[in-house]
Amino acid sequence: MNTIFVTEAVMLAIYGQLLVPPKPVEYIIPYTTILELYELINSDEPLMHSISDDQHVRNKISELIQYFEEPLNKKKIDRALQVPWAKSPSIPMGEKTLVTIMNAVDHAPYGELFDPVETEVLAAAQRLEAPVLTDQYELIQRIISASVPVQVFDIEDFDYALDDY
Repeated sequence: MNTIFVTEAVMLAIYGQLLVPPKPVEYIIPYTTILELYELINSDEPLMHSISDDQHVRNKISELIQYFEEPLNKKKIDRALQVPWAKSPSIPMGEKTLVTIMNAVDHAPYGELFDPVETEVLAAAQRLEAPVLTDQYELIQRIISASVPVQVFDIEDFDYALDDY
């Protein structure tokens, strides 16, 4: 049985260790976070503090985009986009890693506290009763402050989160 986390696609590009976990993991990725990859790759704003790290992350984002655009993976993703809240068939990302794309729907239950992508991540986590995995400290604080009924883990606590599930 896989441990399931809801996260954004960019987290898989930035944090390579997520793709080589010590035990089987499935990441649920709202589709809009895949669209964000295209925005990030085309942005002139630096993604990381150092130039070499920024270039490395941009290369990883490009690789992830190419992987999702491969015909079989694209077909799986397109199937999920036919119905709100549908999930794609699992896409293998490594020996112990699967990615499932969810056609999450932003229904704005949290008003101004969260942007549309964050809302979709939270809604998917609630719907699946799965924890959120993020590197955004401010997001974690807003989730706690708003008493959103989801469990959330900082990526730095990934190993702990795996042990917890």
